[in-house]
Amino acid sequence: MNSKSLFKSLCLIYKFSIRRLRTSYASYGRTQKHPPLEKLSGQTIVCDMEGGLLRTSSTFPYFMLVALEAGGLLRGLLLLILCPLISCLGHEVGLRVMAMVCFLGLRKDEFRVGTAVLPKFFLEEVGLEGFEVVMRGGRRVCVSSMPTVMVEGFLQGYLDVEVVLGRELKVFRGYYTGLMVEDEGESKASLALEELLGDEKAGKGGAVGFGGYATSLRKQHLFSHCEEVHLVSEAEKRRWHPLPISKYPKPLVFHDGRIAFRPTPVAALCMFVWLPLGFLLASARAFTFILLPYALSIPLLALLGMRNRLVTSSPPPRKEEEEEEEGRSSRLYITNHRTLLDPLVIAAALRRNVTATTYSVSRISEWISPIRTVRLTRNREEDKRRMKQLLEEGELVVCPEGTTCREPYLLRFSPLFAEVSREVTPVASETSVTMFYGTSTNKLKFLDPLFFLMNPFPCYEVEFMGRVPTGSIAGEVCSSCQMANHLQGEIGRLLGFHRTRLTRKDKYLMLAGTAGIVEADDKGR
Repeated sequence: MNSKSLFKSLCLIYKFSIRRLRTSYASYGRTQKHPPLEKLSGQTIVCDMEGGLLRTSSTFPYFMLVALEAGGLLRGLLLLILCPLISCLGHEVGLRVMAMVCFLGLRKDEFRVGTAVLPKFFLEEVGLEGFEVVMRGGRRVCVSSMPTVMVEGFLQGYLDVEVVLGRELKVFRGYYTGLMVEDEGESKASLALEELLGDEKAGKGGAVGFGGYATSLRKQHLFSHCEEVHLVSEAEKRRWHPLPISKYPKPLVFHDGRIAFRPTPVAALCMFVWLPLGFLLASARAFTFILLPYALSIPLLALLGMRNRLVTSSPPPRKEEEEEEEGRSSRLYITNHRTLLDPLVIAAALRRNVTATTYSVSRISEWISPIRTVRLTRNREEDKRRMKQLLEEGELVVCPEGTTCREPYLLRFSPLFAEVSREVTPVASETSVTMFYGTSTNKLKFLDPLFFLMNPFPCYEVEFMGRVPTGSIAGEVCSSCQMANHLQGEIGRLLGFHRTRLTRKDKYLMLAGTAGIVEADDKGR
């Protein structure tokens, strides 16, 4: 057979395969792009996560997050270098290359990116139209080309998906090898889906498949179990609307990781180009604040791109005013906790040094801090004694939440501050970043301020509220717990944040992967 005949034979095989593929889709009911929502109630929805739920089908940003957050900058750089090669390969081969680069050598029992980092980015990429289809069904099955450990925390924790059919990764002596276990994953997915659909047929309703045109053979096989399959194109998905935060099935209170943007190939390249300049800029900002007086450091920081805003609805008290008051030479400030820099920003707004209390801060952070920091012991009586002693020595800043929270939520306020002072000055703090988060739960917490300062234009906004007596609310005597709830609500209303009953313990349990999703509550404690 010559080359010309071989070429014609391959073309005939290709056309035949395409015709069979179209026929197979038509055979199990692909009649329209979107299934009627009113007909989905009580039915099982089999959804292709990348094709029918997310607004874009690209999985590269999520693998890049795994590489950066679980593997480090060098692993992320390697994945970025391989990006042109991955784009030239087929979908399946490219997926395997990304899995190998991102997971090879990671310890299985320490992997928490799937529950602590990725849910935020998945929620931001969910399309409102696809979300309504998935949530309208009675039972939900989601299929994904990504490894199960990447998507299971999001799908089960936020969308209440009963069955997650992802790719399984091979593990050797507790470490991921980066290899996908094809046969085992396929059989497990098919058995789980057949069992679920068997139960469905015994009851009422049927199964409806929902996904994209660029569907892999693996997903086609699973869709073959459905009575109807509805597909959407990439062009149509680009017109989908982002899922509003108000429609999140569960509030996104906690998430971890350093990366604050969706790392597409172009965005990741910009980050790596920015890193050397960002490190130099962060160092210059830090030394400016540490070495220079506030009168000089504040305008210089503005020139270096750091935007600080003081809301003047209730201007910060001047030291001279306090010294004129008999028997009062100090003041207790309480603020919501956004980053470790909260007390420093309050000190800069006051134009004088204050003392800050903290539950956990690294020795390096204590050493380079331009203000005094004092550790609390978590022993109530001992902490109460220390705070009273510090108040006698000067002004004190306390963060009653006990830990940072990135999202517009306030954690439960500890009432201890109301027991050590007759009056407090609440301060509302807000931050915004574009590239790196300045908080984390990992062992390198001393790098938190550095990452915050490495943002191109980090922003801090503080607003001082009026002095509040801690013994009464609107003239009525109250307990310390009632006062803590009251001030939590006042700061929340000022910032537009929601109150919760969550604590530092809840945060670390959830981000460590040992507790489930927790609910927010606007009713206080």
